[in-house]
Amino acid sequence: MDDLMVRTALQRHWDASDANDFETEHEIYREDAVLDYPQSGERIRGRRNIQQSRFVQPNKKRFTVRRIIGSGDLWVTEFVLSYDGIPSYAVSIMEFREGLVANETQYFADRFDPSPSRAKLVERTN
Repeated sequence: MDDLMVRTALQRHWDASDANDFETEHEIYREDAVLDYPQSGERIRGRRNIQQSRFVQPNKKRFTVRRIIGSGDLWVTEFVLSYDGIPSYAVSIMEFREGLVANETQYFADRFDPSPSRAKLVERTN
């Protein structure tokens, strides 16, 4: 798979995630894929288990991709994942093998107020 094909597959994955299209969302994973959530200490093995873990999530989810970067077998997506309208900033690191995701690690961070000590040094982006 060349980089354009991977980028297209990733965009299709995130669009399907936002639409709650669980079948299309998980086409990108190998059958033996592994998903890690370091902050909760969870590891999910297998495409069907990854899919099921997302299907049973009771919250209304929305995904907004900020950027996708990478090449070859390593890709990073920066996105905002909103659960029931509450945003969480996230990074997904995907490692591809034979054209499909073999490993994914997702990191999440909550929004925080800007520091007054930096007020004169920063631009507000939102």
